[in-house]
Amino acid sequence: MEDKKELLRNLPKVDECISNLSAEFENTIPMMLVKLVVQECIDTERQRILRNDDGYRGRSDEDWQYSFRCALQKKLQSNLRRVINGTGVVIHTNLGRSLLSQNATHALAEAGSHYTNLEYNLETGKRGSRYNLVEGIICELTGAEAALVVNNNAAAVLLVLETLANNKEAIVSRGQLVEIGGSFRIPDVMKKSGAKLIEVGATNRTHLKDYEDAISDETALLLKVHTSNFRMIGFTSEVPVEEMVALARKNGLVVMEDLGSGCLIDLSSFGLPKEPTVQEVINAGVDVVTFSGDKLLGGPQAGIIAGKREVIEKVKKNPLNRALRIDKFTLASLENILRNYYDTNTALKNIPTLAMLTQGADLMKNRGRRILRRIEKKISPVCAVRLVPVVSRVGGGAMPEYNLASWAIELKPRHIGLNVLEKEFRKLTVPIIGRIENEGLLIDLRTVLEDEIVELASLILGFFGAEKAFQ
Repeated sequence: MEDKKELLRNLPKVDECISNLSAEFENTIPMMLVKLVVQECIDTERQRILRNDDGYRGRSDEDWQYSFRCALQKKLQSNLRRVINGTGVVIHTNLGRSLLSQNATHALAEAGSHYTNLEYNLETGKRGSRYNLVEGIICELTGAEAALVVNNNAAAVLLVLETLANNKEAIVSRGQLVEIGGSFRIPDVMKKSGAKLIEVGATNRTHLKDYEDAISDETALLLKVHTSNFRMIGFTSEVPVEEMVALARKNGLVVMEDLGSGCLIDLSSFGLPKEPTVQEVINAGVDVVTFSGDKLLGGPQAGIIAGKREVIEKVKKNPLNRALRIDKFTLASLENILRNYYDTNTALKNIPTLAMLTQGADLMKNRGRRILRRIEKKISPVCAVRLVPVVSRVGGGAMPEYNLASWAIELKPRHIGLNVLEKEFRKLTVPIIGRIENEGLLIDLRTVLEDEIVELASLILGFFGAEKAFQ
């Protein structure tokens, strides 16, 4: 007990620590942050003493100064940080999904640093609609009569269902009641919208007659859901959307399709699996389709609603729409991305997601060779390194079974474990996010950008130059 009291008495005084740090940094760091850091560090130490941590004997003045500096550095660091994606997952939800092109980021910066005509009609000089800024482009690209953009696809699904099926029945195949990332479940969204879920068919097989038998006077719409990262194989069947449309017309109902990761280009012509395009769904006669602005489209996070004018106008008038609307940053970058789709070759070249998905593995191999030339000889005493063939993934819930051939830098440190290496790479000034596979840490080069090659090599060299700290 006396030892504990003595340790508590020896904790440094907050005011003295603040004064010393302020003098050291010559008021270049806000006093509020200095005070917060000092208080947090001392309180952490106090709690450690009170817990009776085994072997604790206090800290020297040098230890305290080091702790304060580290804590200040962390406090000054942005929470949202750039990382190097070495996972090989192109549309990586946890790492921000699709990357924007340089032109799109320039448009975003332009919108943020200047006044814009966000809701101002330049022709009439009166109030305008933010939705008009991209609606015409979406309609031209998809063949839809009208369109609306909200803040993400979950919001798009919720808004459409709440508008068209609140206190009404929405019929959906049991095999399409999926859960995707972040516990986003179709049944939960339908319930929140006020729509009454009517499940039809079996998990693996649904027929047109199942929909037909379920239709009642309370039915508002037939819903088709793209199952994203879920696939069933074997004895399965689902009703073609054209047949659903014909049934809906016969009964005066609306057909809604949630594409999830919607795309505007048929990527099967580039060797990727066939995914339904928005144009194909619109041409099939679907009344309203929802899809993401990021993911396969390659733009910012957004939920796009497109379809028949009569339906979209109802959705626009829903008061919930205001709570889900997008801002000028999303509009600026989305418009720029969409304009690339007027020409397929332009889209494939300028939109990073599409470029990554369609580039050949030889490009990744070339990147790997360039990195090896920079690091192999210098780090070989402490880490085995080589170039290995690997498999990348599309990500974002799209094409879950498809393997993208790629190449990766494989690191096998000689003095530390792979888990330690993976953790330490996440602590770098620019964190490197890789994956552990086959007893090595892989940095898949499909998702490493061209302008990150030299930086990646430098970060690896810098880390292993301090390898002795881990021996």
